[in-house]
Amino acid sequence: MRVYTVNGDTLQALSGSGIGLILDTGNGQLASLAASAANADAWVKANVQSDQGLTIKYIAVGNEVPDQGGNTSDILPAMKNVHDALARASLGGIKVSTAVHSGVTQGFPPSRGTFSASHMPPIAQYLASIGAPLLANIYPYFAYKGDTTNIRLDYALFTAPGTVVTDDNGNRYQNLFDALVDTMYSALESAGNGSVGIVVSESGWPSAGDAVATTDNARTYNQNLINHVSKGTPKRPGVIEAYIFAMFDENRKSGLETEKHFGLFNPNQSPAYPISF
Repeated sequence: MRVYTVNGDTLQALSGSGIGLILDTGNGQLASLAASAANADAWVKANVQSDQGLTIKYIAVGNEVPDQGGNTSDILPAMKNVHDALARASLGGIKVSTAVHSGVTQGFPPSRGTFSASHMPPIAQYLASIGAPLLANIYPYFAYKGDTTNIRLDYALFTAPGTVVTDDNGNRYQNLFDALVDTMYSALESAGNGSVGIVVSESGWPSAGDAVATTDNARTYNQNLINHVSKGTPKRPGVIEAYIFAMFDENRKSGLETEKHFGLFNPNQSPAYPISF
């Protein structure tokens, strides 16, 4: 599970469950965490050491910066300070990373992927040095919405009957999810850090709010995602660690109507639609 804000009730419910967690610092904390080791020590003490019984796998130092707030120049120093603070607290088994979206990359087909954002290569180098994965928010829905002329809906939903894109290197792509993940892998390789793995820290499809945001499409995408992640991508076969966004519809969220409808469950905890894990 991924927890975006450190909430006492949420963490208490998860304590002792054995459920592996991505714990976000929140973008509002980036400047403070980047500013000093003492601030990072205090954050780790208050938010990690104080929560015994949790199985924290990753700390996400920033999420989609700067789109969701924060300055990109703060990400790397904040990551370093949090990593070192965890080590001082004898919690070095928790990996430190940051979560990015596909907008930090450019290039097509996937083998031509590079980082379009200048802050990314130093982050990739640091991740390689500490043996941590990059957290990537992968959304075929948004890629499709951004280019309905050239991207087929069945390609985005994992329902294309055969190969849609053949890469220069011969890799064949039957779904957009794999293409987006492999574009990110190619960007890591082009930055000289091909050893860095990718954890898909968000992926999902809205069930209401526009013409393709339907219950059927949301169920189709998320069920196919669950069924697919054991296979890996053409570039990197094997199991993909992935997190579905989101657990609950966010009826109080601002912005586009679709932003309120990514949940597997309604706010009253009833299922938004049937899904099988």
